[in-house]
Amino acid sequence: MHSEKVRIALVQMACEADPEMNLKKACRKIVESASRGAKIVCLQELFTTVYFCQAEEYEPFSLSEPVPGPSTDMLQTIAAEYGIVIIASLFEKRARGLFHNTAAVIDADGSYLGKYRKMHVPDDPGFYEKFYFTPGDLGYKIFKTRYATIGVLICWDQWFPEAARLTALQGAEILFYPTAIGWASSETSMEVRHSQLQAWKTIQQSHAIANGVYVATANRVGTEGDLRFWGNSFVSDPFGQVTASADENSEQILLEECDLGNIAYYRSHWPFLRDRRVETYGEIQRRYID
Repeated sequence: MHSEKVRIALVQMACEADPEMNLKKACRKIVESASRGAKIVCLQELFTTVYFCQAEEYEPFSLSEPVPGPSTDMLQTIAAEYGIVIIASLFEKRARGLFHNTAAVIDADGSYLGKYRKMHVPDDPGFYEKFYFTPGDLGYKIFKTRYATIGVLICWDQWFPEAARLTALQGAEILFYPTAIGWASSETSMEVRHSQLQAWKTIQQSHAIANGVYVATANRVGTEGDLRFWGNSFVSDPFGQVTASADENSEQILLEECDLGNIAYYRSHWPFLRDRRVETYGEIQRRYID
């Protein structure tokens, strides 16, 4: 089996009200990740801000910025200096009154490769994202970085197997999921909390198995308003085994070595892509088959 190893880092951190402080903290953790051998660094969802989507308010719109813009400019400088790929989830201001939840991808030479706009936008108690974000219109994308071909999806996207499949079918070797998910502070049942966390992990591990790819998820930690973010950033190999996992309480840089040579091995032993009956899937485009 041919070895193609690449070390990745997931930055799991708590955020405060000051975007500048969050950006500076993230930059320090990116540099630390590089010093520990990481070649690709993924930050959590909306890492420059607190998770403002817990309520529908107008003030948070002032936190938005163009992508590319000031934050990506700073990250491009770091990427070029340390030779690392950076995945950065930002509150994108596309035009006056038009906003997206967006992940920018910066290559190891500091070049801006492009962006992915979150396709699945939730509207649930504590996660009122439809008030702030227009659903993505760029489709599912891959980015051919210096170290790997990666796909980027964002948080709520992680529950949808179609998104993972369409990204993997374009050649993604690692699916990265910048994330902001946690428990409601009012939820005190440890059984419920455990089942929610396990469901979140299981659905993403299933994407790894079904597509024969690595899955890497960077979540935030800390309590903000009525949400306690549950951390647990993790990496799954193409067989669905969690090979690295962070805890639920602390800020961490989770490092893991992904051997991209394993993808061919798992896909040859479990040839799901070979056996797909694509001609039978037309009705998947229907909302529901009545």
